[in-house]
Amino acid sequence: MDTLQKDRYLEDAIRDDLQHRMVFIGGPRQVGKTTLARMLGERFAHSAYLNWDNRAHRQLILKGQWQPEAELLVFDELHKYDRWKSLVKGIWDTRQRGERIIVTGSSRLDVFRRQGDSLLGRYRYYRLHPFSLREICSGATSVPPFPRERPQLLFDEPQDDVEVLLKFGGFPEPCLAGSDRVLKRWQKERFERVFREDIRETEAVRSLAQVELLGSLLPQRVAAPLSINSLSEDIEASPKTLKNWIELLCRNYYIFKVPPYHRRLERALKKEAKYYLWDWSEVEEEGRRFENMVAAHLLKFCHFYEDLHGIRAELYYLRDLEKREVDFLVTWEKEPWFLVECKRSAPKNFTHLQYFAGKLGVADRYCVTLAADRDYQDRQTGIRVIPAGRFLLGLV
Repeated sequence: MDTLQKDRYLEDAIRDDLQHRMVFIGGPRQVGKTTLARMLGERFAHSAYLNWDNRAHRQLILKGQWQPEAELLVFDELHKYDRWKSLVKGIWDTRQRGERIIVTGSSRLDVFRRQGDSLLGRYRYYRLHPFSLREICSGATSVPPFPRERPQLLFDEPQDDVEVLLKFGGFPEPCLAGSDRVLKRWQKERFERVFREDIRETEAVRSLAQVELLGSLLPQRVAAPLSINSLSEDIEASPKTLKNWIELLCRNYYIFKVPPYHRRLERALKKEAKYYLWDWSEVEEEGRRFENMVAAHLLKFCHFYEDLHGIRAELYYLRDLEKREVDFLVTWEKEPWFLVECKRSAPKNFTHLQYFAGKLGVADRYCVTLAADRDYQDRQTGIRVIPAGRFLLGLV
């Protein structure tokens, strides 16, 4: 197998859905969507890969001319065609018996997909995330049965790979290469492609230089509620414009939003969200990068249950006007499930975790640390102090 290829956690689930629906694969640029689709194609005796960016392939797509024996059709970057929905709907409705279809694309696929969904009922949509610790260690994940209740998190023996993942991020090329040189070059190329190709091609942005400046400032502001007013002064743009640009970066998978949770909480923050990078390796300060990495793992965990089972699992943080704060709360069908606090080493007290756990009735509370030797349950509070190399293995 190529050094930049590895079994992905969605393979079995996608193969299962391909028996009955088209499968759309979206997610950040360079996260491995095309590689995953082509690897799935290798599981069939005959498959056809057609990329809209290739002029010859484009003509074959429009004319419907591909190998008649192909069991799997992979259409890459097809959404760049204005009438791609009608085209793929026609291909699906007139497909041959046993013919399966995957549609992949850059981050814009989800943006276009939401604009008038004429394909409803004909496809399943998956968001492909960067590598997590469990995926690096275990690879593909079998399709779990539908959960009748909230599952228990199970923790295996800790893994040393967490330090490599923290440094190089979870995107396949730099993660699997494990090279500082590869990482720096890849970060520069990805930044330019996201801002100068994806955003410019999909959005009417007049001040692209200011949007790039925003993108360069955000890695310094992860792990804290984002002050729009402070940022607007630094970038010299109005708060309203800045909010639009932040949403733009979310839509194009450069950052993701973690909102505050305020149900059943008095004096809780309701507006200021936290934002994290899809590529946490861009965050220089180790404590913030660590929290960003855990946030990305938790978001992947939530999206996994939503995309596979339709379960509404969501990620929040907790903070009130007294500045009590807990890094993360995961909910299951709107009900609080478990709390997570990220620390480089075990703290001396767990006051905020205890406070919010009592208010929300949460039994499962974790203090996740970078200290591999701090693994115990605090007898006074019942809080589990657990190394990241073990906790993250309990996710996806």
